[in-house]
Amino acid sequence: MASLFLITLTYFSTLMLHLASANVVHVNPCRSYCGNITIDYPFSLQYGCGHPGFRDLLFCMNDVLMFHISSGSYRVLEIDYAYKSLTLHEPHLSTCDTIILGCKGNGFSVEPWRSPYFNPTADNVFMLIGCSAQSPLFQGFPEKHLPCRNVSGMGCEEYFGCPAWSVVGHRQVGSKLGSGQPPECCAVAFEAIKAINLSKLECEGYSSAYSLAPLRIAGPSEWSYGIRVRYSVQGNEEFCRACEATGGACGYGSDGVRQLCMCENFNSTSNCDSVSSATSSRTWYRGSTLAGYLLGMLAWVASNPS
Repeated sequence: MASLFLITLTYFSTLMLHLASANVVHVNPCRSYCGNITIDYPFSLQYGCGHPGFRDLLFCMNDVLMFHISSGSYRVLEIDYAYKSLTLHEPHLSTCDTIILGCKGNGFSVEPWRSPYFNPTADNVFMLIGCSAQSPLFQGFPEKHLPCRNVSGMGCEEYFGCPAWSVVGHRQVGSKLGSGQPPECCAVAFEAIKAINLSKLECEGYSSAYSLAPLRIAGPSEWSYGIRVRYSVQGNEEFCRACEATGGACGYGSDGVRQLCMCENFNSTSNCDSVSSATSSRTWYRGSTLAGYLLGMLAWVASNPS
């Protein structure tokens, strides 16, 4: 019985010494998941985590990640942290198989204070469908300089070849304002008009497609339909890098503006260096004290075998 106790005591003493000497493992309290998508800086599902410019932006509902801005809610298909982009989808976006009219689509526009953080990528084309002759798209432009044009090899001329148009029908006329009717489809880059708002643009519907490869896609049936958004972290990124390098998580204060470094049990306005040192010291002290106590018991049992 005594020998079994000695073996057990030896095992736990060795284990405690190992744990006491090991580095403290920091768990990021802000990293989370929604379905199969990782939510990490600058995004977050929790208030106080992430970058303040990205607050109240993402919501997880039944393992579906949603992106909410002033123009509406979109499903997030992917967050690419390496290229700093999101891929969004919304149900009223027309594709090669379906044309949706009735001014139902969200389009894409953000609150003015968010505009420095989010913009559709340069290779994302918006194809506006059924816009009226009075649309702002066609006002203030000389006759031969409409904003309609191909973007990254994608445009309305190709889009008219989709099977969905055979159901809806279209008038491929009005390539110039002087023709009397506006074009049935007008392809634009986001930068040309800064906001896609179907009501303000007086358009019946829209499609959006993006290119992920430098190679030209064979046709509109192979385009990637959705909205590809580039995000940009404004402000001092050095703060967050220093915070994460010392085991902290990047967040912000209750004012929704001031950046904070969230350490284990402490919020810092710089980084977790001092907290990490103190925590490591306490962990070592407690672990080594317990290990010492167990070793003392081991020595006592060895000297009293009966």
